[in-house]
Amino acid sequence: MAHTVTRFLDTTYQLAECPTWDDRHNRLLWADIQGRTIQSMDWASKDITSWQFDNEVGSFGLTDDDRLIVSVWDKILLFDPATGDSEVLAEIETDKPTTRLNDGKVGPDGAFWVGTMDTKSPRDPIAGLYRVNGSSDVEEIRDELQCSNGLAWTPDGTYMYHSDTSPGWIECYSFDPATGTLGSKMLYAQQTNNTGRPDGATVDVEGNYWSAGVSAGVLNCFSANGELLHAIKMPVQKPTMPCFCGPELDQLVVTSIRQESDPTSTDADCMSGGLFLVEGHGQKGLETYRFKTG
Repeated sequence: MAHTVTRFLDTTYQLAECPTWDDRHNRLLWADIQGRTIQSMDWASKDITSWQFDNEVGSFGLTDDDRLIVSVWDKILLFDPATGDSEVLAEIETDKPTTRLNDGKVGPDGAFWVGTMDTKSPRDPIAGLYRVNGSSDVEEIRDELQCSNGLAWTPDGTYMYHSDTSPGWIECYSFDPATGTLGSKMLYAQQTNNTGRPDGATVDVEGNYWSAGVSAGVLNCFSANGELLHAIKMPVQKPTMPCFCGPELDQLVVTSIRQESDPTSTDADCMSGGLFLVEGHGQKGLETYRFKTG
């Protein structure tokens, strides 16, 4: 079966990102970064709820106590969707006015892995990658990045993927899922403007790495050894992140950036910034990790 891509919802956002499946509540969540919101769609009813924040929401993850861990510009929050209450868990790069928190995910170790990006154009290598635990400890993992992105883990949790969108590389680290310790690193893939510089990513049950090619309007699927298996053309120019979702984790949804003029779309104002459903992939995703608050 060939891949087909259709609109998933009749909604658009300025910068939709970080789609995340919440199995406990049977819902799909995502961020509208520039809209400063997290959106939640009940899978059965398709009803959407949103929560507003004081600054741009770079990413978020689920927690073991049904809250969300949320990166908001230079702060990491623990947010309770049921009450709207939030508390600051940590602060990152408060001394760098042009950087903000970007792509982040909870890892197999129960920590929140989150990177930053330089918001200037052109970007300078002043951003980093960090590990945050439930005790508010912040460990800098990597520096001299321009736009940290692409976090994901192999099905057994023993390797971690990470990318920098601006130079286009995707790296793979050996990973201890018990402690979050990184080991040896290798270059997994190198992307260009034409092939799709790497934005957000996910991994399926067979260990394939799915990367949103934000510069080329494609969703790239790489095998575990870095071979490009599929380059799926999207109906918008800037896809941002894929996510396997649904009760069986067999639905693949991709977020995107809104553009006023999108040459690859027949109706740019309506299509870009939307969420899209990719069918024909034949894969299932992995269970979403939860942040250990204790």
